[in-house]
Amino acid sequence: MGGFADEANEANELEALADWQRPLRAQFPLVAGNPGPAYLDSAATAQKPQAVLDAVTTYLTTGNANAGRGSYPWANRTTAMVERTRERVKEFLGDTDPDRSSVHFTSGASEGLRTVARDWLPELLGDGDEIFVPFGDHQANLAPWLEVQELLARQGVRIAVRELPCQEGSGDYDVRALARAVGPRTRFLAATHVHHVYGADMNVHRLREAVGPEVVIALDAAQSFGHLPVSVDRLDVDFLVFSGHKALALPGTGAVWARGLRGPEFRPGGWQGTPNTAGIVSLAAALDWLDEAGTDRIERWTTALAARLTDGLSRLEAYEVLGCRTSLAAESEVQRRTSLVAFRHRGIDAGDLGFILFGEGFMVRSDGHCQAGRSVGDGSVRVSLHVYNTPEEVQKLVTVLAGLQ
Repeated sequence: MGGFADEANEANELEALADWQRPLRAQFPLVAGNPGPAYLDSAATAQKPQAVLDAVTTYLTTGNANAGRGSYPWANRTTAMVERTRERVKEFLGDTDPDRSSVHFTSGASEGLRTVARDWLPELLGDGDEIFVPFGDHQANLAPWLEVQELLARQGVRIAVRELPCQEGSGDYDVRALARAVGPRTRFLAATHVHHVYGADMNVHRLREAVGPEVVIALDAAQSFGHLPVSVDRLDVDFLVFSGHKALALPGTGAVWARGLRGPEFRPGGWQGTPNTAGIVSLAAALDWLDEAGTDRIERWTTALAARLTDGLSRLEAYEVLGCRTSLAAESEVQRRTSLVAFRHRGIDAGDLGFILFGEGFMVRSDGHCQAGRSVGDGSVRVSLHVYNTPEEVQKLVTVLAGLQ
């Protein structure tokens, strides 16, 4: 539980960044121009800054065309834009060897994970091989791997799908248990960078040491990409999948970043039809905006806001904060709680609490949050924050929750 020192650290961080955050918030028309309820559901989809909206409008009104299917200027510019954005994604991810990697655009993280599972993983696996996958993360990072198991079984190839070990209570990956469980037939591991319910950085940089140099690692970065600095070199993963709409771009856009160091070359199957060119334009603009704002400062801001919320909740006996208890402190070294906080009221159903909070001026998510495997019981309320949220919004929420004890 955070103490007075924690409160001072969190308050100092917010005060230090206030002059930086204020003009950034003003760049989000739907937030800055909305006197109604506070938007606290950015883990579902983020709001869009004016620069992203302008980039899309300019493209659609001055040079909209298909990519890779024409020889006239509009088509050529669109094709070049798509290719530039592939390289832009690599740069944003800190890819220091971009010639060895590829970027495949998708409709989002869910499609990206399914593309890796359906079009790439079966070629890696043989009879008797095993893979480790998270049974308690987002459904999108479990269902595709189970589908691969079923697909291969119909072909007479038997693989074992094993649960990526987790620590009870915190949801953090149990790296020691994983190192003991990995065997000579382990070929693949799927993991999540930031948990979509617990809000924790899952410390996935530790996974490579646990599984060894040959095992392929695919990372779901839906809740980290655009929210905090992400380095594929530091993480040492083979695939990284993200959703653009959670990173200030338009819905229906995302990507798979793939590095061909282990296993067969990544080649998405099927005919590659018309890409979401407007979505890709929005993604390029969003990456520019995020770079200028600084994902390191965005992380500091949202982590401090989350700390203010968890500090407040930890003092209210009617509420249970989900995930690692020691991460309630802003400077926790055990497991950082970034921009997400999920909690339950001990006497009010999560769905009912969500309706109550909307009536009090807050838009939050209140359900099971698409969590796979392990149930989150009757659901929970999830508050997810971004650069446009304010300390005043969080403090008002704590005050309202205190009145519902």
